[in-house]
Amino acid sequence: MAAISIQHKDIRFLAYGTFASFGTYFCMYAFRKPFTVATYEQLSFMGIDYKIILIITQVLGYMLSKFIGIKLISELRANNRLPYLLLMISLAELSLVLFGLTPPPYNIVFMFFNGLSLGMIWGIVFSYLEGRKFTEILGVTLCSSFIVSSGAVKSSGLLLMRATGASEIWMPALTGAVFLIPFLAFAILLDRIPKPTEEDKILRKERKPMSRADRKKVLSNFFFPILILVFFYISLTAIRDFRDNFSREIWDAVGFKNNASIYTLSELPVAVIVLLSIGLFAFVKNNYRAFVTYHYLLIFGALLIGLSTLLFQNQAIGPVLWMILIGLGLYICYVPFNCIFFDRMIATFKIEGNAGYLIYIADAFGYLGSMAVLLYKNFGQGSVSWLQFFSYGTYAIAFIGLVVATCSLRYFKKKYRREQLTLKNELQIV
Repeated sequence: MAAISIQHKDIRFLAYGTFASFGTYFCMYAFRKPFTVATYEQLSFMGIDYKIILIITQVLGYMLSKFIGIKLISELRANNRLPYLLLMISLAELSLVLFGLTPPPYNIVFMFFNGLSLGMIWGIVFSYLEGRKFTEILGVTLCSSFIVSSGAVKSSGLLLMRATGASEIWMPALTGAVFLIPFLAFAILLDRIPKPTEEDKILRKERKPMSRADRKKVLSNFFFPILILVFFYISLTAIRDFRDNFSREIWDAVGFKNNASIYTLSELPVAVIVLLSIGLFAFVKNNYRAFVTYHYLLIFGALLIGLSTLLFQNQAIGPVLWMILIGLGLYICYVPFNCIFFDRMIATFKIEGNAGYLIYIADAFGYLGSMAVLLYKNFGQGSVSWLQFFSYGTYAIAFIGLVVATCSLRYFKKKYRREQLTLKNELQIV
């Protein structure tokens, strides 16, 4: 299997790109997730748990932002990246300040605007990284930031409440304010990242802003695999967000109540293993082989999710190992869809456009599924505990993942063989 060599200049670029992109997205999470560590036990709205309403409202804004991003991110030009980043994060913090200033339950609306602002940031950050020979390493490092940062900013929010005496309503704005200057510094560093080289363009296909006709062409040519892969991603996002948003309730149920460090410590091994396993794909030069292998990785992740829950329910493993294995299986499947799966797909089939378009199609419907699961749990399965509902969800993900990954693999193998045969015939005619 052909491999990509690495030189001193590549090491410098990787170090710089990793530091800037990881830091930018890590800081972004401080504006999005800290509120979920609060319980808001004394609050409700129309008889509904206040925290549930806040999560649904933020996800609604985040989801709408993803649908807008299908067009905006696919058309994004390089000179607009930094202004967009700074505008979005400023609006997100302003929303949290207004959330603190406005008494409950009227402040709920500002969580919607918080999500609406933050939904664009992933696509902007990844647009700096796609279409490069080391996109896997950069992409998976970026993805590991949201694995680690989710737990870290929750721990930060909890510690800030204890240290300052801040209320649960003001804690999200306070946490965001702490990370505001670091975000600005990392965003400026990210904007100075070197442009893709000629070698990058040859190996991974040059990435360009897409027109409406470009988007329509890609969707028509790959409608079936996009449809089933997005369905799998909807399920992944729903259960991954459920695990993320209600991690406190799940950890409390398995005996780790008021343990602030468990949110970070349980995610660190997940981030490291995902980083190493997927990052190694950067050294695979053949785009088709890498793309096919990603499908086998999806199958492995789906199996790991289902088997780990089975072992936990039969008391063969403890709750900490179970949560780590679930996280590992989820993120092994989830991370590729956020960046490198579609990046390799574009390179394999020489698609004119960028990965941001496909990522935002998946993300838009993914968060729609996440919101649907929240509503279903609260209104359709209210008597089922958080832990039990989460366990049921892992079995569903395992089944869906196995079926979708297998069908997608068969489709792309056949399509690639047809295209290679067509190319061979055309060369013979020439």
